[in-house]
Amino acid sequence: MAYRMQGAIPEAVDISIESKSTFDLYGEGSKTAGTFANNCIMARRLAERGVKFIQLYHQGWDQHGGCAKGVKKQCQEVDQASAALIMDLQQRGLLDDTLVLWGGEFGRTAYSQGKLTKTDYGRDHHPRCFPMWMAGGGVKGGTIFGKTDEFSYNIDSEEKMHVHDFHATVLSLLGIDHERLTYKFQGRSFRLTDVHGEVKHELFT
Repeated sequence: MAYRMQGAIPEAVDISIESKSTFDLYGEGSKTAGTFANNCIMARRLAERGVKFIQLYHQGWDQHGGCAKGVKKQCQEVDQASAALIMDLQQRGLLDDTLVLWGGEFGRTAYSQGKLTKTDYGRDHHPRCFPMWMAGGGVKGGTIFGKTDEFSYNIDSEEKMHVHDFHATVLSLLGIDHERLTYKFQGRSFRLTDVHGEVKHELFT
């Protein structure tokens, strides 16, 4: 049953009652409202209360310059908290039926953009290939699917995960057959995965 948000939001997002060990798990900034770590704790609290879909954002990854400092700071803000969320869900018995997705809107080039110095460089947008990870919710832990060429420029044609395949796979993990969502309009079939999408059962437990 979906969590009744009316009148319960203050309790759901009140992390002041969390233990010191929880704050230590999520790391620096987890007590500060608006940080990614703080939002991860609130995400776990919402999941505990039956909220079906929870989305977290972390901005600032559009680094066409200043990667050396910028990416380090970004990773400090998200890495520990992301791992903590997985561990926290698992230790509370919530991970098996909670699917966690982590990714961005597209990748970044593996090569430098702009002037390259010892302390500064950037990376451009790169939609051809980029990583995403999933945990829980019927996903087989430790499985790697897909690879790039040796330059990380294109996907390897022998083993690839198209975005439509990814969406079909995620929908399947949520119990939805993406092909049953097809509808006809002006003589063409439409669905969330366009007219494509292959479920990658290799990723399932």
